[in-house]
Amino acid sequence: MALGAAICVWVLRAFIALYLLAGALFLIGTFGLFGQPRDPLSGIFLIPLGLPWNQFVDLAPEPAWPWLAALSPLLNIGLLATLCRWARN
Repeated sequence: MALGAAICVWVLRAFIALYLLAGALFLIGTFGLFGQPRDPLSGIFLIPLGLPWNQFVDLAPEPAWPWLAALSPLLNIGLLATLCRWARN
C-alpha cells in the first residue's frame, strides 16, 4: 500500500472515531442518559464534522433538523472512503 493510501485510511479511521464519539455525546446530552442533565448544546461537536452538508439542513422540516445534522458527517465519511479507494488504485 502506498504511503498516501495508508495516510488516507488513518484519516478515515480517525474521522469515524470522532464521529462515533460526537454521536455518543449527542445522544447522551439530548436524552439525558446515564443521569446527565439534558443539554441543548450536546450536538455542538457534530457541526464541524458535518460541514458543509449541515448548512442545508434548514431546507428540511424543523423536527428533522437535529437528526439530519447528526447524520451529515456520514456524507463526509462516504467521500473520504471513496477518496481512499481511489488512492489505493
